[in-house]
Amino acid sequence: MTTKELDKKYVVGTYARFDAAIERGTGSTLYDEDGKRYIDFGSGIAVNTFGAADSVWKDAVIKQLDKIQHTSNLYYNENGARLAEMLCEKTGMKKVFFSNSGAEANECAIKTARKYGTDHSPDKNIIITLENSFHGRTVTTLSATGQEVFHQFFTPFTEGFRYIPADADALSEAVDDKVCAVMIETVQGEGGVNVLSEEFLDAVEKITTQRDILLIVDEVQTGNGRTGSLYSYMKFGMTPDIVSTAKGLAGGLPMGATLLGERVENTLGKGMHGSTFGANPVCAAAAISVIERLDEEFLKEVEEKGRYIRTELEKIQGVRSVSGMGLMLGVEIEKKAVDTANECLKNGLLILTAKTKLRIVPPLNISYDEIKQGIEILKGVIEK
Repeated sequence: MTTKELDKKYVVGTYARFDAAIERGTGSTLYDEDGKRYIDFGSGIAVNTFGAADSVWKDAVIKQLDKIQHTSNLYYNENGARLAEMLCEKTGMKKVFFSNSGAEANECAIKTARKYGTDHSPDKNIIITLENSFHGRTVTTLSATGQEVFHQFFTPFTEGFRYIPADADALSEAVDDKVCAVMIETVQGEGGVNVLSEEFLDAVEKITTQRDILLIVDEVQTGNGRTGSLYSYMKFGMTPDIVSTAKGLAGGLPMGATLLGERVENTLGKGMHGSTFGANPVCAAAAISVIERLDEEFLKEVEEKGRYIRTELEKIQGVRSVSGMGLMLGVEIEKKAVDTANECLKNGLLILTAKTKLRIVPPLNISYDEIKQGIEILKGVIEK
């Protein structure tokens, strides 16, 4: 049986897969089992930060594999400690909890916020999230997600979330003494690559500060250089209390992290949370190899590439608008996005969708030559 046949027979059918079995690659150029070549504008859904088979990343992983692959959090591990130090020094946060995914990072953020709130008042446990947000696939992170389409099948959902539009007046009306936190994405990825306005973000920071409410920023997709800064909130001069991240953190291995600021650094005590694989030394080694390369010069290049792609896309007939920041872009087109993505696949371009838009999230080190090849394919499909 072929890979596709085996998958259809034995794997739970929760994914609407594209018709390709990716086998190998280098950087932003990938190949399927039949040897067909693709330009990668998806990077495994914003995960492969430095593309496929990156030599620095690979060397870091192999070096750790030659030592030990797992220790558990019953013992100290150097890579986890070093990575936590790097993240805290680069962000000003105080402590880090490691997990395996974005949903788990957000679960930790939610638990921390509710513990902090109820430490102050028994009923202070409500978290405000935004319409069109997406925070994960567990029952609680689905509950935090402000999209009704996700609130099906798995009832009862976790209580304690209020959904509002990204509007300062709506936020002001939603806040009361029961609210412990406001949870946002500065760029709503799964919600359509929507960038929140500076006016709204200023209102969020002002209200949370004045009302002793925690500010949680979900950087699962926007983080780790994706938007042209280490974390997207830095572009807006914000000071969050909790930051969650995952996806590109370990460059292709599963790792999530929840960064805790001064107000909540000691909120969780022994036995209150845990993760068997959190801070896995191999994943942490991979993450160190990613984070230490996201310096100012590299992040400037990410911004420049994003501006270049945006400019070229806006020249294409049939493109209505381009949203996003850095190398996280949403493209609204006249054609149906999913049909266009499938047609791009046939022509050698891997590209994603986000609601009604195409979504472009390539490896951050994608070359200009690969960018040009990908845009040429996309142009041919859109203008066809």
